Amino acid sequence: MAPPNVLMVGTGEYTTGFVGTGASASDKKVGVVGLTLFDLRRRGKVGNLSMAGVNGTKFPAIREHLNKNITQAYNGLDTSFDSFPDNQSKDPDAYKAAIDKLQPGDAITVFTPDPSHYPIALYAIERGIHVLLTKPAVKELEHHQTLMQKAREKGVHVFVEHHKRFDPAYSDARFRAKKLGDFNYFYSYMSQPKYQLETFKAWAGRESDISYYLNSHHVDICDSMVSDRGYVPVKVSGSSSKGVAVDLGCVDETEDTISLLVTWAKKDAPTKRAVGVYTASWTAPQRAGVHTNQYFHYLAADGDIRVDQAHRGYEVADDSAGQIQWINPFYMRYAPDEDGNFQGHTGYGYVSIEKFIDGCTAINDKKASLDDLDKKGLPTLKNTIATTAILEAGRRSIDEGREVEIVIEGESWKLK
Repeated sequence: MAPPNVLMVGTGEYTTGFVGTGASASDKKVGVVGLTLFDLRRRGKVGNLSMAGVNGTKFPAIREHLNKNITQAYNGLDTSFDSFPDNQSKDPDAYKAAIDKLQPGDAITVFTPDPSHYPIALYAIERGIHVLLTKPAVKELEHHQTLMQKAREKGVHVFVEHHKRFDPAYSDARFRAKKLGDFNYFYSYMSQPKYQLETFKAWAGRESDISYYLNSHHVDICDSMVSDRGYVPVKVSGSSSKGVAVDLGCVDETEDTISLLVTWAKKDAPTKRAVGVYTASWTAPQRAGVHTNQYFHYLAADGDIRVDQAHRGYEVADDSAGQIQWINPFYMRYAPDEDGNFQGHTGYGYVSIEKFIDGCTAINDKKASLDDLDKKGLPTLKNTIATTAILEAGRRSIDEGREVEIVIEGESWKLK
């Protein structure tokens, strides 16, 4: 078959690097999804590209931003795309018209507010369209299982964009952990500076929280390290702090930091337990020196692993920034090659999206089945259900002031 056409649903920072007034102040100034797909089109891996948002009046500025920061920066890399709705319209359901233009076997990427993931993905799956979902896949375990069922019925590939699985250090740690015996303890921390709340203020505390946004990374990493050895989450207790985000103008419900305490049990040896503690915050200091502070400690019966992916031995002192910065070129490598072309193909943000496209192509060409992709350990719906269960259980625990159990009966997962 011809390469799949791809619709990008969502026009924000992660897709375009544009945040309403210009380039983002984060480490995603030219985005990730758009740039990756423009380059994959240049390489012949995808066909026509389109983009759907809510406010079509943004598209002229987005096109200008992409032309200036991508086309002019990388030897004329083509950044053209069809857009929905038109430049004069606003339509929260524009994604439906855009999906209706696709054919079975085409694909969409979904980088939109968390509550919208489920209806957008379901609409696409029912039409035979492959789906890449930003993390969290969905907010509710029931929705996750419904998408799994529908995707199986339609034979489409649904991939959750857990790009930390492809971070070289994290990927190596996942491999080494398998040789260290039974899982015992996991601690993780991930934070971003307070200025990110300016970007997230429209939805922070309203539509999602910091745990869904950042804890999702390390919960998934931990699950991917231990699930194939029979460990499953069985109990979750959540706790949160408040005050800083609200003082910065976020709604009263916005928490600053969330910690999840998770008990894991080994299915074939229930007396063997492990504990995981996952902490995420978006109230780190404005001049923390890193956009995303991130590290974890994994302890097993025969050894332990510590990964610090905030300080990578690469420091830049820049007077204009007013601080030392620890740079992460392994995520998206934006520096051009010696001929001025984009050369970020090894960045784990790029790799994650390329693996999704490769999976779609393999399914379309009947060179792989959904079971084959699940067995590869990719972040498919089947391989990320524990993450959804833990995140929803953590949210419920905080809201209801109690520990929440995760009950697994065959292929069915429930919270109690």
